Amino acid sequence: MTELETLLRARYPLLYLHTPEEERAVAELRLLAQRLSREVHLWSATSGFTGEPSLRDPILALDYVKEATGRGIYVFCDFHAFLGNALVVRKLRELGHTVKHSAKAVILLSPVVNLPPEVSAEVTLVDFATPDSDSVIEMLAQAGQLAGRPLKLDPLDHERFLAAARGLTAAEIANGLARALVLHGALDHRLIEVMTEEKRRVVSKTGVLEHIELAGSLDEIGGLAGLKEWLRKRGRAFGREARSFGLPEPRGLLLLGAPGCGKSLVAKSVSRQWGLPLLRLDVGRLMAGLVGASEENTRRALKVAESVSPVVLWVDEVEKALASAAGDGGTSARVLATFLTWLQEKRSPVFVVATANDLSRVPLELLRKGRFDEIFFVDLPDERERAEILALHLQQRHREFEKAAVVSLAAETQGFSGAELEQGIIDALYDAFDEGRAVEPGDVARAFARLTPLARGNEALEASRTWARGYARWANGSTGVSTERREWAVEGPPGV
Repeated sequence: MTELETLLRARYPLLYLHTPEEERAVAELRLLAQRLSREVHLWSATSGFTGEPSLRDPILALDYVKEATGRGIYVFCDFHAFLGNALVVRKLRELGHTVKHSAKAVILLSPVVNLPPEVSAEVTLVDFATPDSDSVIEMLAQAGQLAGRPLKLDPLDHERFLAAARGLTAAEIANGLARALVLHGALDHRLIEVMTEEKRRVVSKTGVLEHIELAGSLDEIGGLAGLKEWLRKRGRAFGREARSFGLPEPRGLLLLGAPGCGKSLVAKSVSRQWGLPLLRLDVGRLMAGLVGASEENTRRALKVAESVSPVVLWVDEVEKALASAAGDGGTSARVLATFLTWLQEKRSPVFVVATANDLSRVPLELLRKGRFDEIFFVDLPDERERAEILALHLQQRHREFEKAAVVSLAAETQGFSGAELEQGIIDALYDAFDEGRAVEPGDVARAFARLTPLARGNEALEASRTWARGYARWANGSTGVSTERREWAVEGPPGV
């Protein structure tokens, strides 16, 4: 028995069926109505009720349901568009009080959730699930039969196809099957890539999720030994072997610390390291202008992320989106509540990497244990890590300095972030290119002398360090000791 059938049998008066699949939902409701010996009455703003086109006005339609007799199920399509009208909202509340004493049921069918607070207590929200594995298999078989093409999927490809199709609507799956037949003339292993492409289209349609091309591996990031080791141990944790061992799927990380020290780069690199797609949540686009739209954007984006899982979801500069802002009518607080509830209750393998530069603006609720697997503080690189970062950036640009030169540059750049070290090397390359010669350590040293590190005199960073020593793990592998380590200077840092 489905949740919807249970609620109808229990005579819940007002239901809000959330789905973009109107045609499929109506077909399912008709089948359900037959089992319950009821009749479905469909309403829209363009047609009114079937057989009653004069009832296109929503208030007249609600009055019609109030006066109707029998065991009907009254389905209102796209009724969210009228819930900004105070008279419609009041009429709906009154109808709910009347219907609960009868065998009638009212269902608001909509692709978005937009419930005014006046009726939120009376209306029960129901998410209409996308097709399950059995339904997808049936669609696959029907597509092959109608096209006269036999299926050519071995058991492993069949499993991968189901994973690729999971979370797509019936229309999106049908489009993918048709596209595969047009492109390849067969339903074989190439169908998996077609379905994956359909998911990319779904991601782009949200407007707030972006599919990110994968960056280099974690080995191409200098420093952050403690964070890298933590991630390495969880690289195989999304497979069946880990479930059999009793391990839960990793939930996510919150990375706090100085800007330019590799937090965003870690989010990009861990996806490649683990072989998972990477989605970035554009928190700026979440804050839409219409009341309720921001929360709906958040719910839709998180639902899409779950549908394409396993996946890494990157939320950059989370404090700017989720910190309370004066004058926004409580939108930030509601978006934060939606995000926190999802973090706490999500069951899909979505690994969240949230980054923040300003600890003072991070909502305290986000720091509570249980939201993330771990909170890491990413500090400025120490002398050894700076040498490692310098060596990596030089190697990426096909340059090589003597060990002693790299050691000397690292010693002279205390307080520099990884991004500032990279910029110094780039500036030196421009200088050498302009003069038509090879870049030298002296060019880099002069470039660094022209730079003023952003962290210099930054009291907020020191306050973050103090907090992190008690409540977070140190991504750099140390314990927050501010003294520079010099004992390795004779041998040179790793990778130099």
